[in-house]
Order: sequence, then structure tokens, then C-alpha cells
Amino acid sequence: MRMGVLDIGSNTVRLVIAETDGAVPLPVHTAKRQLRLSDHVERGGRLPPEQVARLVEAVADARDEGRRWGVTRPFAFATAIVRDAPNRLDILDRVAADTGVRLHVLPGEVEAELTFLAARRWMGWRAGPLALLDIGGGTLEVAFGRSRLPDFAISLPLGAARMTREFLRGQDPPSAHRTRLLRRHVRHQLRDVAARIRWEAPRTAVATSRTFQQLGRLCGAAPGRSGPFTERVMTRADLGSAVERLAALPAAGRAGLPGISAARSGQSLAGAIVAHTSMKLMGVDEVVICPWALREGVLLRCIEDGNADWWDGTAPVIREWSASPRALRRVTADDQSGAAVPAQVPAPVPAVVPAPVTPAGHRPRGPGLFTERT
Repeated sequence: MRMGVLDIGSNTVRLVIAETDGAVPLPVHTAKRQLRLSDHVERGGRLPPEQVARLVEAVADARDEGRRWGVTRPFAFATAIVRDAPNRLDILDRVAADTGVRLHVLPGEVEAELTFLAARRWMGWRAGPLALLDIGGGTLEVAFGRSRLPDFAISLPLGAARMTREFLRGQDPPSAHRTRLLRRHVRHQLRDVAARIRWEAPRTAVATSRTFQQLGRLCGAAPGRSGPFTERVMTRADLGSAVERLAALPAAGRAGLPGISAARSGQSLAGAIVAHTSMKLMGVDEVVICPWALREGVLLRCIEDGNADWWDGTAPVIREWSASPRALRRVTADDQSGAAVPAQVPAPVPAVVPAPVTPAGHRPRGPGLFTERT
């Protein structure tokens, strides 16, 4: 059986087709298009109409590509670049109307849970208590757990593209003052989360995402042509030296360094600062670079559940709260007031959603997207 995952990220629209007859999603085809949407967002995070049109075209092409490989309904989702856009509902409606593809917008904490599942399955039980770091374009996901599911999962607005846009734009290379401001901001945002990870004292720290893969290569890890089963480890000391190298060069110069692609060279410094500051605050001396992340987590969830019922309840509604057993209200992820808004899926479809986020941003464990199987 073949399944497809369509991932709308800050830089790339990527389609992955995988064989899922066994317990492992084995990729058979990958297609991607560089859109670099994060370079074109307006003030406040809004995606302008011309970029929405490019996104629609890319989704339509990915839909057609999936059909050629026998996948008529890929698991299509958009990450923070769409989730945080003020016009996200217009984007979702436009994509659905023009392509027939219904994009799901997963909460950041759910992305962290699914990525943790992928990392756990890749690393195995011998990894012991596991801490996860994942740097995307818009957010940093952090999770910790001792089992299949994380005990703690959170998403913070510390993505490489976002931090570049907010702190480093307009200077190439940026001044030492700008990089200090960025590092200070990351420390402030991560303070409580880092304390939790230090307290848990994980046996293994795992890093996923393209950002970490490129930084790992810059720090001496084996290139991608060595295959996914080659062990890749990055130390905090090596990463600190890499930050200094990146900070001394303009974006064009960074693209000539090992592992740093031209498409991501502009945000590579911000990603490195977020990664190094995170490891330092959490007391992590080294991370294992894991090739599996969110896309594999989506497929693994479907394989292990034996169905995709959970997926149909996740989007575009983010949460569903109940005032009483018979009175349900649907609210968007950033509406903390409790005000009712129109439902985006038919009422009979149950929404399987994460637990509410506390004012401090920490997500308590409880009934959420994942449920343990007995």
C-alpha cells in the first residue's frame, strides 16, 4: 500500500510517497518545489495574494504527481508559515477550491508529538529517556518522553526564517549587536522549557529537521550520500565554532560552506544560534541527527493505528472545547477568549485535538491527539 505526505513549509512544498505495507514507511518517490514563502510574508505574517497563487500552483502539481504514483489523497498539511498567517482561512479555502486538496493545519504541539513518535521509532527503546529538538522555518518544537509518546511537548516561535526576519534582516552579515539580541531573545523564550529538560536529564538528545541536518554536515557529519543509517552526531562545541563561521560571512558566502544550501544560507545563522542556545540552556552536550521527522510521524501514526480516522478530525479546526456534553463550541488555535466561531468541518466529524495550552505556554498531558493503545 502506498501513502503520500504533502508538507507545506516555510521554504519548500514537498511530496513524499512511501510504501506502508510493513511497520516502516519506506520512501519510493520524493518531489519538491522551492517557494521560500518566508521571504515574502508581509508585516504581521500575512501571505500576499501572489504568494498564495504560487502555493496553489505547487499544491496542484503535487496532487497530480501523487496521482501518477497511485496516491489520490495525500496527508496534506501546512506548518507555521500558514498556521500563523492572519489570512490562513482564506489560504485554506483558496487551496481547497482550486485544487481539491484540503490542507490541515496542525497545532505546533501536535507537530512536536508526531515528530517525537518518528524519532522514537528511529532511535528505538535503547535510547532511553529522549529529548527532541526540531527547528523549522517558523517554530522550534521541543519534546521529552520515556515511551512512545512524549510526556512534554511544546512549540515556540523560534524558527530559523522567523528569527532571521525579526532580528537579522537588512544586515548581511549582521552586526554582533544583532546576533546578541537574537541570542538574548532565544534565552528568554526558552528559559522555562530548558529548565524542564535539564530536570528530566534525558539519556539521549535527538535533533531533526533540515536545519539541523545542514548544521550537522557543517560540523563534520557524514554527507547525505552516505545513507540514512550512517550515525550523525553534532556536539555543542562544534556548533559553537560553526556559529562563529556563519556570523563572519554574508549569506552568499555561507552557501559555500559544507552542508549549507543556497536556499537556506540566509537563515542558517539564525538557525545555528537557536540550536546552540537551546543545547547550552538545556545542558545538552551533543545531539544525534535523526532523518525521520514530522512527515514520517504522520505516516507512522496511520500505520500503527491501522486507519486515518484521527487525521480527518484535525483540520482546519484546531481545538474543540465542550461547555457541556451536548453543547460543543469550536474555536481557533489563537482564540483564547472562548468566543464561538463557525465550524470548518461538518459537526458530525469528531475533532481529535490536543489539550488546552496554559497561559505560560506549557501543554499539560491529558486527552489529546494521541491515545495509548492497550
